[in-house]
Amino acid sequence: MEAVSRRSLELPVAGTPAADPDSARLHQLGYKQELKRGLSVLSNFALSFSIIAVMMGVTTTYNTGLRYGGPASMTLGWLVVAALNGCVALSMAEICSAYPTSGGLYYWSAKLAGKEWAPLASWVTGWFNIVGQWAGTTSVDFSLAQLVQVIILLGTGGRNGGGYMASKYVVLAIYGAILVTHGLVNSLPIQWLAWFGHLGAFWNAAGIFVLVILIPAVAKERASLEFIFTHLNTDNGMGIHHKAYILAIGLLMSQYSLIGYDASAHMTEETKNADRSGPTGLVTAVALSSAFGWVFLVALTSLMTEDIPSLLDPGNDAGGYAVAQALHSAFRRRYGSGAGALLCLGIVSVTTFLCGTACVTSNSRMGYAFSRDGAMPFSRFWYRVNKQEVPFNVVWLSVSVAFVMALTSLGSQVAFQAMLSVATVGAYIAYGLPIFFRVTTARRSFVPGPFHLGKYGLLVGWVAVTWVALVTVLFSLPVAYPVAEDNFNYTPVFVGGVLLLSVASWVLHARFWFQGPIANVDL
Repeated sequence: MEAVSRRSLELPVAGTPAADPDSARLHQLGYKQELKRGLSVLSNFALSFSIIAVMMGVTTTYNTGLRYGGPASMTLGWLVVAALNGCVALSMAEICSAYPTSGGLYYWSAKLAGKEWAPLASWVTGWFNIVGQWAGTTSVDFSLAQLVQVIILLGTGGRNGGGYMASKYVVLAIYGAILVTHGLVNSLPIQWLAWFGHLGAFWNAAGIFVLVILIPAVAKERASLEFIFTHLNTDNGMGIHHKAYILAIGLLMSQYSLIGYDASAHMTEETKNADRSGPTGLVTAVALSSAFGWVFLVALTSLMTEDIPSLLDPGNDAGGYAVAQALHSAFRRRYGSGAGALLCLGIVSVTTFLCGTACVTSNSRMGYAFSRDGAMPFSRFWYRVNKQEVPFNVVWLSVSVAFVMALTSLGSQVAFQAMLSVATVGAYIAYGLPIFFRVTTARRSFVPGPFHLGKYGLLVGWVAVTWVALVTVLFSLPVAYPVAEDNFNYTPVFVGGVLLLSVASWVLHARFWFQGPIANVDL
């Protein structure tokens, strides 16, 4: 009933074709159609599903979950995170349906915070969103570079068999090559990006299906169900022994593996039937990723029959990469060779590559929208599309910033590892802010779109806001005791830095000219 009344108030706007309700709706929101609208609901879903890429997220952060809590913190913690993360996704989908624009989160904050707070809310949300996305691209592509290095290491004999262990400079060079490739792919027309999105979704789902069957079939020894669901690892070597604290830190793996779905919102200006397809793509991507990810996680954990500290030992054949070490050992026991493990890791590598491709796509659309509203330095330069209607300049901005962020790996590996947390916390703060405004300042004025939660909207929204606040605190806590330079958690430093710089730039400069999203059509 709410959706019907909303539609009845939205008459076609002069100057927009009546046959194109998407362009008409975008016109009402203050923007003209400049990007090519060629994505279906399937393409929108595929992009978010490719970015979430649970096979990549679980594999690359498995060491964290194994170290902090082990099997119980991962398999049971995943279910907790999936349920609470689902509330965040549902609340975002409801807002996305009401405001289907590429600006996404920062546009939503501007519309929901009220006139007095709209510019500041939009400014802070936008900067957390784009920095979180840049950190996400950095973590995904650098994780791929590290995985390639592990594959080369095992393929040349392993650490204890004279295998090639790449230096940090070689890993950085591999990372740079991956980024450039992603920049080239994202310079292609939207039809190609839709194809890569479909491929990413298919590969992620099919890869999980294959590995979930293959892993138990290959393993001569499998962990018991009791071990998979109840074993709590407290032997983390980090000086942390309190079980609740260990479990809390271990949630990082699950939470990192289930982010990035704001891509569905950022692609709405290129999606047909955006106010329905955008939220549908978002919610479906999160639901399927949560289910597939848990099944894959359980299958991987069934391999963990070795002593956990030995799997995490940097001196093992895989250099301490637990998933690679477990796969390599399983194939060697069964066939006398670890070649099959390289194939499995190759499947994960392709998923990670396609995830990185989708990350740059989402980054560039967010950057395009943010510069369209004048919020970024040199906005006029970034806010340009080429003849193929692709935001070419901001694609390469995203690639360049991601490369600069990875330079921290040369100075401190601990500081770089904080990128995982920044990608999670930064993105989640940006997710939480518009939801917070939805349930506070806009609780009575919010007009939902065709996808809405009805009377449950406020309840789900408050659960989402509470979870975002808790995640922000948890991932800012120390990860080792006693705290020292080589184990310091830089997450609060980086996240606090984004907050400080965004607020300081607002107070000193932006408040005098930034008014939030700028209409580029006559309303």
